[in-house]
Amino acid sequence: MSETHRIAAEGITVEIAAEGAELQSVRDAAGAELLWQAGEEWPRRAPVLFPIVGRLANDTLHAKGRGYRLTQHGFARDSRFEWTERADRRAVLRLEGGEAAGAAFPYPFRFEQIYAVAGSTLTVTSRVTNPGDEVLPCGVGAHPGFAWPLAEGVPKDSHVLVFDRPETGPVLSVEGGLLAAPKPSTPFEGDRLPLREELFAKDALVLPDVQSRSVRFAALRRDGGEVKAITLAWDGYKDLGIWSKPSGAPFLCIEPWFSMASQVGWDGDFAEKPGILHVPPGESREFVWRVTV
Repeated sequence: MSETHRIAAEGITVEIAAEGAELQSVRDAAGAELLWQAGEEWPRRAPVLFPIVGRLANDTLHAKGRGYRLTQHGFARDSRFEWTERADRRAVLRLEGGEAAGAAFPYPFRFEQIYAVAGSTLTVTSRVTNPGDEVLPCGVGAHPGFAWPLAEGVPKDSHVLVFDRPETGPVLSVEGGLLAAPKPSTPFEGDRLPLREELFAKDALVLPDVQSRSVRFAALRRDGGEVKAITLAWDGYKDLGIWSKPSGAPFLCIEPWFSMASQVGWDGDFAEKPGILHVPPGESREFVWRVTV
């Protein structure tokens, strides 16, 4: 069976891989590639984050009286998913907890990635199901990297993120992959985040309990008008990460999350981790993000 699958609608064409259930390509109606195509600066494109988002202290998950080694963002991004549906406009992939996953994560689970296109929009649904008889604690996140610059000839610092409401809450800093104190001043200007490489000199910008439900990533002309833009929206997710590298890397990651990295100094039982998702036995939870090109 093919390792990749392509779905397409009138204004968007998407390619997905079985490895990590990861997006490989997002092209607009003109055929322009909008997704970062991996490279030396960052070897991934849009990894799926499960069963954790970010890092745990010492890369160790404490549960049921034991410690389990679990590295940053979890094992889903490095696991081969099973295709359960492959249609012209929709694809579904599944990963289930088994012996290999159990070595790093002691809870049964079923994790599905559902990709669907319509018009000029890609909708990505992450569905977490608990087939066990105890509560399933976990984190879920998306990590798509988009081309930055978004339009040829537009400087990186002529791009902006425009949120659907002002973001007035704290922006957390990151130290060694763990959450640290809020930044002393916010880089936001109301509902706008002017983009520049220096924002990421100390890793990602982390917005816990983000107020907005969508953001527009736009390349601007000198007069402030848009040359090109995409809109990312989300449902179910409560946190947001924004990340690139300050070394000229040509990508920007806009990352809806449910759960975040552990805080500096926290190393407790995983089920009691602040902000973690709890899925009751026999139930499912869905998290959705959409990109319109």
